[in-house]
Amino acid sequence: MSLQTVVVLAAGEGTRMKSATPKVLHTIAGRSLLGHVLHAVSALNPAATRVVVGSGREAVEAHIAVIAPGVTTIFQEHRGGTGHAAQLALAGLNATGNILILAGDTPLLTTQSLAALIESHSAGGFSASVLTAEHPEPTGYGRIIRGDDGSLLRIVEERDADENEKEIEEINSGVYVFDGAKLASAIGKLRNDNSQGELYLTDVIEILRNEGGAISALCIDDFTETLGVNDRVQLAESAALLRDRINDGLMRSGVTIVDPTTTWVDATSIISQDVTLLPGTAISGSTTIGAGAVIGPRTTLHDCTVGNGADVKESYAVSAVIGENSSVGPFTFLRAGTVLGADTRAGAFVEMKNAAVGDGSKVPHLSYVGDATIGEGTNIGAATIFVNYDGVNKHHTVVGDHVRIGSDSMLVAPVTIGDGAYTAAGSVITEDVPAGAMGVGRSKQRNVLGWVLRKRPGTKSAEAAASAPSSDQKG
Repeated sequence: MSLQTVVVLAAGEGTRMKSATPKVLHTIAGRSLLGHVLHAVSALNPAATRVVVGSGREAVEAHIAVIAPGVTTIFQEHRGGTGHAAQLALAGLNATGNILILAGDTPLLTTQSLAALIESHSAGGFSASVLTAEHPEPTGYGRIIRGDDGSLLRIVEERDADENEKEIEEINSGVYVFDGAKLASAIGKLRNDNSQGELYLTDVIEILRNEGGAISALCIDDFTETLGVNDRVQLAESAALLRDRINDGLMRSGVTIVDPTTTWVDATSIISQDVTLLPGTAISGSTTIGAGAVIGPRTTLHDCTVGNGADVKESYAVSAVIGENSSVGPFTFLRAGTVLGADTRAGAFVEMKNAAVGDGSKVPHLSYVGDATIGEGTNIGAATIFVNYDGVNKHHTVVGDHVRIGSDSMLVAPVTIGDGAYTAAGSVITEDVPAGAMGVGRSKQRNVLGWVLRKRPGTKSAEAAASAPSSDQKG
């Protein structure tokens, strides 16, 4: 039987997060907690997905509209428990087929485990199936109560469990698959006679069982998939677990990660075979890295594209393109709109923004390149500044092919340097330089003889000057 509907419960207050941000919108590994859940269930191809929202409704709904625009949201104004939330989600729904219900704060759940639960549920013709796990520290979780034959009798919440029941290590993951028609019939029979005065979705299990329905509990091997996030500590723990899972998958697919504990790769990034990630590296957003590239150490790439064989070390790049076999760093900052062609170099202490650099060109060190187009085979001398801002507007600079910009040049935009042209070191270039010309923008040097002896008497400089062999020190 196919999956008809997914219901994600995401209305909780999340007070233990102590945050103005709704709990389910906190992010790890490139997605919000809710985003991870929706990503996992989307691969199951449900006919419909409904998310019950409550706390931070506007922000959560706006986020869903971006990451999963086909999802329907239902507002739970009064938080009356998981059973109440499920009632709202089912209202007006033709409850047929399988219905999957799970929480929106379980980012480690995998599509594979959810698919296994649905398959087991359908094959057994069960009224309800629950995903469970053996948790070494079960405090806070609902406990699975089984009969002598191993069948599921009921689920008891931590706050309602007696001392014997609290010793049970098998816990409820909060993930359920129901026969839709049977769920619709049973959920209206829930009562709130418990310590919280809420309607518990878990009580549906006992109702269905008492009505003669067959109940299944599928225990998965990896309990970490069931972990929810309720505070910042659990957020960090889940992030580390997801980091390890991602890194493990990358290494098994042919990526070298020298120190997995200090290497963070978002689930949304793509790393090719034979890439090497050195310690302290963070790959985030929609970054893609081509085969054979070496990234790090201590490098951050966000929403970047890195070509095959590129080398990026000790650098920070956002929304940049780094061409094949190019070299970046150390201590380089590539800002949004930077596009480096193949075999280029952006060297030490270089900053670029909205700059296109042609194949084989180099900006070796100590330079700022902003709002510029640089042709092929060009060399930008050390300490060159592309002066792009006049205090009101940004202006563009064009540098042609095989140009040689002398060290400590100032290119005052808008200006064009023609193909094959040179600029003299120390020049301030305010006018276009024709192809093949030498642009010189500096005054003739003059030496004021004896200045140190007259103006800085008694200093070490004056002593050195006085003892120098030159006969011109006194002017």
